[in-house]
Amino acid sequence: MENKKVLIGMSGGVDSSVSALLLQEQGYEVIGTTLELFAGSSCCNIDTYIDAKNVCNSMGIPHFIYNYKDEFKKFVIGDFIDCYANCKTPNPCIECNKYMKFGFMYEKAKELGCNYIATGHYAKTEYSEKYNRWVLKKSNAGKKDQSYVLWNIPKDLIQYVLFPLGDFEKKEQIREIARNRNLKVANKPDSEDICFVPDGNYKRFLEENSSLKPKIGNIVNSKGENLGKHTGLYNYTIGQRKGLGISNAHPLFVLGFNKEKNEVIVGEEAELYKKEILVKDINLLLVDKIDKEIEVSVKTRYSAKEAKAKIVQDGDYIKVIFNEPQRAVTPGQSAVFYIDDIVLGGGKIV
Repeated sequence: MENKKVLIGMSGGVDSSVSALLLQEQGYEVIGTTLELFAGSSCCNIDTYIDAKNVCNSMGIPHFIYNYKDEFKKFVIGDFIDCYANCKTPNPCIECNKYMKFGFMYEKAKELGCNYIATGHYAKTEYSEKYNRWVLKKSNAGKKDQSYVLWNIPKDLIQYVLFPLGDFEKKEQIREIARNRNLKVANKPDSEDICFVPDGNYKRFLEENSSLKPKIGNIVNSKGENLGKHTGLYNYTIGQRKGLGISNAHPLFVLGFNKEKNEVIVGEEAELYKKEILVKDINLLLVDKIDKEIEVSVKTRYSAKEAKAKIVQDGDYIKVIFNEPQRAVTPGQSAVFYIDDIVLGGGKIV
């Protein structure tokens, strides 16, 4: 008989709460867990724990809190700081998914005798006859689809991951289910910011939690001509226009950085576009290796539209050749490759 025991990560929000309800209605034996990751963050505070525990109590299921603060600091915050120290723009949710939810939480699930783990992400897993393997797919939620932030999960885990919200098209449907079941979190607002920077001021977070401090340097154009001063490389991101403090005949945008010279490089908008990029730290879900050029759709950030491209693997790198040049592609962000609605894999933009 199949083991239908599942450990679900619960943030105290409506998505994970309704996910737990749906799993219970589908006949799973559900256990709720909230991971303690960073004190005072938007997903790790006393309200979070109380809301998650109350939902579990109303369902008659156990709820456990596990402390992974040290691991979160090492794998997620450490990467966040390291990226900014090296002039890259991180996506901490992707690291958190890889290491915390689909790493440590899965290990905990096995300890508890669960065959599955679940989260409230908008995504799908299913077995593909065409590819003869379990695949990660887009949900039906359109712009709210979260498959982009899941490309880095271990591929041998896919068959043990449940996403109960994958078939829903709108968040309001989830809230309606919660209201019908009298869940107190039915109208709880979504948390949009980086969970450990709830006020959105990542610069202050970096200065208070790392050795990064304001270090004035030159703002230069692509010819190396000095145009002004900057307040520290980590205060800028590629594509940024506002806050440069430079007057110019045409609008100027951040194009990149020279870390050795402590320079911010700026240019006109046309210079922001790239036809080709390199991607490293690859995780392939649909195939074991890319041994020939493949046509895919690529997302270069969570909010970006997909762009048609060809990809080819060369050792530890994937080269992406876009059909049309793409604007403000940013090192440190993830490039995620899709074939139709299936996630082929992804990697970090160099």
